[in-house]
Amino acid sequence: MAPASAYLPTGYDPGRPVVLIAGQGLYPQLAAQGMRQAGVSLRLIAFEEETPPDLIASFPEAERITLRVGQLGRMLKAIGDFGAGYAFMAGQITPRRLFHGLHPDLKAAAILFSLKRRNAETIFGAIATEIEALGVRLLDARSFLDDSLATPGCMTGRSFPIGEEYLDHGIHVARECARLDIGQGCVVRKGTVLAVEAYEGTDAMLRRAGALKADQALFVKAVKPRQDFRFDVPCFGLRTLETMREAGLHCAALEAGKVLILGKPAVLAQAKTWGISLLGF
Repeated sequence: MAPASAYLPTGYDPGRPVVLIAGQGLYPQLAAQGMRQAGVSLRLIAFEEETPPDLIASFPEAERITLRVGQLGRMLKAIGDFGAGYAFMAGQITPRRLFHGLHPDLKAAAILFSLKRRNAETIFGAIATEIEALGVRLLDARSFLDDSLATPGCMTGRSFPIGEEYLDHGIHVARECARLDIGQGCVVRKGTVLAVEAYEGTDAMLRRAGALKADQALFVKAVKPRQDFRFDVPCFGLRTLETMREAGLHCAALEAGKVLILGKPAVLAQAKTWGISLLGF
């Protein structure tokens, strides 16, 4: 029998429960849907003011727990209490909660104190280490979402309007920004860099680029050379598509097999309607 996903680890045991650690938005909802369709025994760790209420409500009370951001000790205990063999992180936590106004418990405080650099990657990397110390495997967060990933070629069904030379330039800039941990996206135009993504996020970058000369501009989203897909999967969804439209940007290139398109059928249909070309590279 073929595995439920190409991104599952060797030796994956479908009989063991998976605990979904769910942040904001559509991503954790799609993950839950994909796992349920695959027959996974699923549990939920939700966060106050972050996890979608309808996702929380879809779990029986005995199979879910809701925590405040920063309650790492309680989260680790819940993973153990659920008897999970695997964990799956999906959905963003509001960045300001990670760096401002966080009220960590003793376990989280000890981890934060030990970090020389405090950013989303180091914080979630440390949490991943704590989870796996329990004997629980943290899954690649593309698992069960294979059909939602960007695929090679023009996904909107027509030739891509950006020439190969300018496309290669955009991919090179995006990958270099990712390698340097600046961000995972950029906007270029005819060999000129209009904007790069940093802490402010994708939508703010797109708006900045749109304030410049946006005709024939290209948005590129790529990943780091050693991307940790256990907790860092780049996403592209309807909100980003709408921001592109508002900014006057009509072309995007997404790294195939590595960028998750949230609500992919709806995104591709809307992109066609708005005349936005989406390429997987």
